[in-house]
Amino acid sequence: MNYKHLFYFWHVADSGHLTQTAQKLHVSQSALSSQIKQLEDWLGTALFERRGRQLVLTQAGHIAKQHADRIFAEGESLVQQIKDGSSSQPAVIRIGHASTMSRNFVEAFISDLVHQQQVHYRLHSMTPDQLFTELANHQIDIALANTNVRGGDKQLWQSRLLARQPVSLIGPPGLGIDALTSDALIGQHWVLPPENLTLRSAFDMLSAEYNWQPIILAEADDMAMLRLLTRDTGALAVIPDVVVRDELNSGQLTRYLQLPNVYEQFYAITLKRPFQHPMVIKLLQKFSL
Repeated sequence: MNYKHLFYFWHVADSGHLTQTAQKLHVSQSALSSQIKQLEDWLGTALFERRGRQLVLTQAGHIAKQHADRIFAEGESLVQQIKDGSSSQPAVIRIGHASTMSRNFVEAFISDLVHQQQVHYRLHSMTPDQLFTELANHQIDIALANTNVRGGDKQLWQSRLLARQPVSLIGPPGLGIDALTSDALIGQHWVLPPENLTLRSAFDMLSAEYNWQPIILAEADDMAMLRLLTRDTGALAVIPDVVVRDELNSGQLTRYLQLPNVYEQFYAITLKRPFQHPMVIKLLQKFSL
């Protein structure tokens, strides 16, 4: 590879404009365009597509830009370290997570990064659709989700099950609930996930089987919101223990029952590609809740 071509591509990828970049690098626009064309020919794919006057990165362009960022950051770090002994620039890892996920789980996943000075991490909370779009566009390095995904013909995903958390019946202390058949469950107030989620389907089946006659105060697909609602309203909830870990430890909430054969599953999802971010590999190797 001619790294001069990559260097020119890197600058155009930042600005999105040939003319501005050519002026900045003190080269002609035609020379700059030719250098990028040679890089595309060498890689065998287009790195930009033109939209009006702006150049927008293709999927291959996003991959090339990601690697170029690291290559030239390492080059700058090398110069700094040789000249003045300063440490290299921190590695950056971009982690997306579904907005419905437990923040306690996300914190546990990144726990190895917290005290590493040579690693800078960025957390992005988003809807599941946004999560997979950002991953496909190489805007994040790894996605954390509580739903699995399968690759299609155009997009290949790698999905790894990180944890399988039991789901419990959680509520304020002192309700005297000791079994699914307990009379104390009849006519209780609840905060629940919406009907389109697996946890809600499991609850509805148990409720019908044991005739709980629930009074539903609120629904939320966000685990953090369910945690707040059950803590502040005094209503019962079906929720993984990890979500309300702090409240259980402090005695604000009580875990009454573990629901039989009901689990919340947490996945790490990446794109299938030749080179994974090294910190993604380390996190997946070391993670345990």
